[in-house]
Amino acid sequence: MSFFIVLSALVAVSCAAPQYQEIPIVRQEQTINPDGSYQYSYETGNGIAAQEQGSLRSAGPNSEPAIAAQGSFSYTSLEGIPISLSYVADENGFQPQGDHLPTPPPIPEAILRAIQYIQSKPQQPEPSYQQQVQPTYQQQQFQKKPIGQAFRG
Repeated sequence: MSFFIVLSALVAVSCAAPQYQEIPIVRQEQTINPDGSYQYSYETGNGIAAQEQGSLRSAGPNSEPAIAAQGSFSYTSLEGIPISLSYVADENGFQPQGDHLPTPPPIPEAILRAIQYIQSKPQQPEPSYQQQVQPTYQQQQFQKKPIGQAFRG
């Protein structure tokens, strides 16, 4: 009986262990140049593919050079939907593009009209603190009472 329990436990453990499938790298290329530019690409046996190239760019006259890159990757989601994304990453940040990315809903027509109306009106200058009128206070006169006279409300 104990042999059966031990055997059942071993079968349960072996079935519960994660089953890993080794996925081969079908293609892989990379180049790094002395000027700081680079390029790489790869493709796996399960359909994942990626590529990127980048180079050093000057972000401005007094700034350090920065890497600007562009590339893409693609794979199939768990739902079987092909996902493809291309991107640029430079002084303007990371800018992805892909059909699967969410987009904002359209602005309602009433809001668009309100924005156009506001933009058509001349902008009024906002007063600064120095331009605001300071309130004036009137000094009140109090009667002086001799010391020692009892307070009578």
